[in-house]
Amino acid sequence: MISISPKLGDLLVRTTQTPDLDTALWKVLSEYIDLKIAALSKTDMTLQEKWRMSFDEFSNRMRAGTLGKDSYSWKVEQDFWEWEQTTTLLKQYESLKTS
Repeated sequence: MISISPKLGDLLVRTTQTPDLDTALWKVLSEYIDLKIAALSKTDMTLQEKWRMSFDEFSNRMRAGTLGKDSYSWKVEQDFWEWEQTTTLLKQYESLKTS
């Protein structure tokens, strides 16, 4: 069993305005997941608008060399790694939300 200090427990209950610690923790974690999903979705949309395609299409075109830009340039690589991380984390947080 995990224990937390009474001060932290009180802060959680008062901040979330919930009746007990268990409910407070669920609320904090749920809201955190919602915030992460919103931030990652915004990044995903920004990259979709920049490249005018989905990550899957971007990735496929990058591999095929039909992206229209040098697939190995620093800027393209940076977008690829950021976008891949974004889509991976977005799937992870969305699966946590549904479980």
